[in-house]
Amino acid sequence: MIRLLLADDQALVRGALAALLDLETDLTVVAQVGRGDEVLDAARTHAADVALLDVEMPGLDGIAAAAELRRRYPACRSLIVTTFGRPGYVRRALDAGASGFVVKDTPAEQLADAVRRVHRGLRVVDPDLAVESLAVGTSPLTERERDVLVVAAGGGTVADIARETFLSEGTVRNYLSAAIGKTGARTRAEAVRLAQEYGWLLG
Repeated sequence: MIRLLLADDQALVRGALAALLDLETDLTVVAQVGRGDEVLDAARTHAADVALLDVEMPGLDGIAAAAELRRRYPACRSLIVTTFGRPGYVRRALDAGASGFVVKDTPAEQLADAVRRVHRGLRVVDPDLAVESLAVGTSPLTERERDVLVVAAGGGTVADIARETFLSEGTVRNYLSAAIGKTGARTRAEAVRLAQEYGWLLG
């Protein structure tokens, strides 16, 4: 019997996944959490074999939670199951130690099969996302450029961004200009949108 931990901040989604996976004779959901910073303790307490992690959760995102599991409780493998099928997330998740990455509209049968394969030590990635991830490549943004774009997503002025990032307005303009160039955008708003779509803004 493969023991599963579900981590998703949407209780309805969590419950639906649990109901579907519990129908499988060799799978059992032993724990459910709604925050990323609860994953490690729940995995240890319930001796989970595989953790199914959403990307965007409070406390700790799913990719960071996968990294924590690999570092501090490697007996539990992780599978990212998310609505946010962004190519940048795939590469970062695998680099962080996740064993797989699938989207939430994956048919139940395929999801159960992905869990079994991850449990056996294999890697599982949604094929369309894998191709897109290779096409997009790794993020060209530096950590500072990403930080400035994250704040810029809130729609503030250059002065607002400078205050929040503890940078000068001139430095903020330079970072924004670099980010616009690297994303191939024409405007700051478009650079933010493209970086979000590619999954380059997750901390």
